[in-house]
Amino acid sequence: MSDTLEINEQNEEVRRVTIYGLIVNIVLTLLKIVIGFFAGSSSVIADGVHSLTDCSTDIAVIVGVKYWNKGPDIDHPYGHRRIEAMTTVFIGIMLLVAGLVLIYNAITKIHSQTYAVPEWSAFIVAILSIVTKEALYRWTFNKSVELKCNALKANAWHHRSDAFSSVPVAIAIGFAKYDSSWAVLDPIASVAVSFFVLKASYDIAWPALLELSDSGASETKINKIQELISSVEGVKSLHQLRTRFQGNGLYVDLHIQVDPEITVKEGHHIAGRVKHMLLKEDNEILDVLVHIEPCNIETEGKDE
Repeated sequence: MSDTLEINEQNEEVRRVTIYGLIVNIVLTLLKIVIGFFAGSSSVIADGVHSLTDCSTDIAVIVGVKYWNKGPDIDHPYGHRRIEAMTTVFIGIMLLVAGLVLIYNAITKIHSQTYAVPEWSAFIVAILSIVTKEALYRWTFNKSVELKCNALKANAWHHRSDAFSSVPVAIAIGFAKYDSSWAVLDPIASVAVSFFVLKASYDIAWPALLELSDSGASETKINKIQELISSVEGVKSLHQLRTRFQGNGLYVDLHIQVDPEITVKEGHHIAGRVKHMLLKEDNEILDVLVHIEPCNIETEGKDE
């Protein structure tokens, strides 16, 4: 009951943080697109499109969190954490599409030379975006660490990519206002914005794709797990150690060999000690499945 309550509280906190971010993104999107249009700045409009993708990913997290923290059921015996990875991949894909569209539009504008010197209002909204989105990133990222939520962390980086993308926009508009011959910097800044977006897309989506492909723990982590298991009294050897990530957690299953002369009950106790050791010493591990085998005297200490 307490675990369910804790999960519900976590879900509500993730949803609350994301709703605040959604409100900020809606306001910034409207400001950038409207002011960018009237101020004649393609880079600010492009930045507004980037903020619009933030809105879509906020909605994805708000909807997704309702499902990914559900416990195991008949259809999903390992729980629903993969929904978090799917949501994270969606965020990455949205960023990828937004980045490619921005690059295409900016290059088209440079080629056709259809650019002009933006108004100061475009510069002001770019600065406002930098300050607001960096603050939102730091708050959301800290919450993602506290709540151990990868999708929330991905969304935090989406906020920061929006803050970073506004930097070249502000610089370009400042130079263009100083000297009108530098007005071409506005669409060039749009290209720079796009590369920030594409980089964020890769950083967000790749780890989630690895999780969906059943990637396991690193070699360093595997070695640490093996050392912990080998330190348990009664374990003669181990093999077929397998791991796979689900959300922030790791599932482990393995075979251990024990003295063939002990009772089933004693073997069960050894398996219990192995499981307890791993769960106690490594908080990244969610569950452990231990298979007991009799140890062959001639192959004691060797993997089979």
